[in-house]
Amino acid sequence: MDPYRHNYGGSDQEPTRQPPRPPPAQPQSVKYRPPHLRNQGSAAGAGLHSPSFQRQSLGPSSEVGSTWRSRDQPSAPPTYRTSQLPSSPGNFGVELLKISGQQPKACGPKNIKNRTLPVMRPGRLTLEGRSVNLLVNHFLVRFNPRLTIFHYSVDIKQAHGKRPVKKSRNKADLRLIKDKLFLDDPARFPLNRTAYDGEKNLYSAVLLPTGEFKVELSDNEDLLTRAYVVSIKLINDLKLSKLEDYLSGKVAHVPRDILQGMDVVMKENPSRYRIAVDRNFYPSSSKQKMILSMALQHIEGLALCLDCSVLAFRKPLAVIDFLKEHIPEFDGAHLDFNLRRKVTNALKGLTVRVTHRVTKQLFTIAGLTAKSTSDLWFDFVDPKGRDPIVKVSLVQYFREKYGKNIAYQGIPCLILGRNNRTNHVPMEFCILTEGQRYRKELLDEVAQEKFEEKSLAWPPERRRTISEMMQAHDGPSGDATQNFGLRIDKDMTYVEGRVIGPPDLKLGAPDGSLDIVRVENEKCQWNLAENSVVEGKQIDRWALIEFSSSVSLKLKAKGFIENLRNRSRSLGICMEEPLLCHFTSMREFSSVTKLEELLKSVIQKARRKSWNALQIIICVMAEKHHGYKYLKWVSETRIGVVTQCCLSIHANRGDNQFLGNLCLKINAKLGGSNVELTQRLPHFEEEDHVMFIGADVNHPVSKKSTTPSIAAVVSTVNWPAVNKYAARVCPQDHRTEKILEFGSMCRDLINNYFQLNKVKPNKIVVFRDGVSEGQFDMVLNEELSDLKNAICGDSYQPTITLIVAQKRHQTRLFLENVGDGGPREMFLQELL
Repeated sequence: MDPYRHNYGGSDQEPTRQPPRPPPAQPQSVKYRPPHLRNQGSAAGAGLHSPSFQRQSLGPSSEVGSTWRSRDQPSAPPTYRTSQLPSSPGNFGVELLKISGQQPKACGPKNIKNRTLPVMRPGRLTLEGRSVNLLVNHFLVRFNPRLTIFHYSVDIKQAHGKRPVKKSRNKADLRLIKDKLFLDDPARFPLNRTAYDGEKNLYSAVLLPTGEFKVELSDNEDLLTRAYVVSIKLINDLKLSKLEDYLSGKVAHVPRDILQGMDVVMKENPSRYRIAVDRNFYPSSSKQKMILSMALQHIEGLALCLDCSVLAFRKPLAVIDFLKEHIPEFDGAHLDFNLRRKVTNALKGLTVRVTHRVTKQLFTIAGLTAKSTSDLWFDFVDPKGRDPIVKVSLVQYFREKYGKNIAYQGIPCLILGRNNRTNHVPMEFCILTEGQRYRKELLDEVAQEKFEEKSLAWPPERRRTISEMMQAHDGPSGDATQNFGLRIDKDMTYVEGRVIGPPDLKLGAPDGSLDIVRVENEKCQWNLAENSVVEGKQIDRWALIEFSSSVSLKLKAKGFIENLRNRSRSLGICMEEPLLCHFTSMREFSSVTKLEELLKSVIQKARRKSWNALQIIICVMAEKHHGYKYLKWVSETRIGVVTQCCLSIHANRGDNQFLGNLCLKINAKLGGSNVELTQRLPHFEEEDHVMFIGADVNHPVSKKSTTPSIAAVVSTVNWPAVNKYAARVCPQDHRTEKILEFGSMCRDLINNYFQLNKVKPNKIVVFRDGVSEGQFDMVLNEELSDLKNAICGDSYQPTITLIVAQKRHQTRLFLENVGDGGPREMFLQELL
């Protein structure tokens, strides 16, 4: 494995339709002023302490979302049933998950003129906490609005048979063919004034010839030169004046095509010098320390966002050396059955280049030959057709053809596959190519620690690395970018942030009253050592299943139960003796059927001791197991009982902190309240009833085309504590991001809120996760419309605020003055 290298790359988000913007400081060259120099609030500065649509891709960022009231009529009933909901105030029950086979209906406003747009950020914001100066990893991009970027489509085919060129890893083949055309005729095809995405899209700062062009390419070996036809067609003229019109507020439509083109332009320079993996770029030398992820953001102008990440690569070793390093028993002399299996598993699927002849081709290892190298023979066919077919040994062929003597004749050859052809090549003539990812889960313990250390770089180190990258020759501000008339500032953007003080919490006191506890300012933690939970549940119907009785690490059940009950009692949770203790082995986790039969058996035995259903089953496992997900699925969707899992090694220790965390999880699952805020959430009136809703869609892998996506919606069911929840899930079309039954699911949750509180919420705050910026309009004008239609009527018109939450953004904040961060940050700065 290679020493860790860092990446330079971009996100996969798309820009979206946004509202008009205020005019920039100078219309001819869009510039940016730091927020603390403006009279009005900045989207960047204010966004640090207020929810907003975060921008990841090439394009402008959006604002908070939409707040409005509605008078629309309810929609049809939902096509799902509940997953988990409270059966009564303070007592959460679990019902079986029932999914309807009906197809949900799409919804959304038909009239485009009435479409909802995100709200504008207010000019001034009321902010709490102290002010702090920050640096953000956004770099101002200046462009000339009088320039035009020309967008071309590129189609590359083989000259004979019109077969499409097979795309290689890193799109190297297509880029090689395109570059050959440009290098052969630089007057008409200036390479440094174009940017290519490696597939179909080519962007140029000047007009290019269009039509079909023949390219002949040789890989410097004694094979026939390959001929290709490159078709170039002009698609669009991307006038940068349209981008300026959007940024200045003259038009509301985002010029997405221009932003996507600029994204390709920004990545052109690193793509020429670095190893491309997905949308990221890594240095070819392990000595370099450049880690970047690229995107463009709009902050009353245009800015480039650069972020850091880490990836482990395989060393570009000779295959023989690679095997000796990773398989100690490999000596190159002989492979027995077990050793052969290890070698196959280690090599299969890796990419290599060969050294016995001069070639640029890369090959994928398909496996090992059945026979050793010394025993391999094949039919040699004279390419000129003069001599008859003869049998030739592989050892003899390599000696006479390439002048190579094979040293490792007692081991198999590699089967190398390319273009549906296979070649048998001795291992000693193969070298692993650079840029091959090393899966994180395969790292040993030492390498894992090193990987984590580099992944979690200290902010000053991350800041320094990003700044160095902006000065590098292979960074985003190279010649290719400048040739398109784009200029990137080399300094990070200054913004103003707010440091908000920690809240005061409400916990139980030993005498049964409530205690006010202040969160530690530095660690942002609080201690339950001398306090109890706010509302502890009575736990008198529970069972214990031990899955470790057949292994050496057996649970000490009696001691664990006693310790757990004592710890729960100290936290204000009354836990009785279990109704049932069942002892089995980890083999039960190997089958869904076994787990279901086991849980049903435990529940039936518990029924004989109590008429009421079990509240919870505590499952103690000997080790982590992939069958854990089967247990959760069966218990909560087939059986209808809550489970709490833990490991026997921790249960036997009886650690006070571990037992305390276990009790808190159990209490929360049964509807108790562990901790509450002393004051209600700010910016809500005293008489408000507020419901918070979170929504997301989980997708299966694209290959499983028959597997549905699962939409989930979770809401709070109590106010003002907002620490109890109910959930709804619904299957929908494969990999469909829109929540097709969003309105129906939310309506059911609101009805549940009414059952518990005898009043419906008059304010609803929706946090929508998992959507790209190209899907903002869908969320606002389809999902939100569905929600309005489902819940609003003449007698009920709540205020609804929709916030899109994006976690996978590359924006990173750094303290301008390390002293503003407290003792910990100052100590780390001294270490660096």
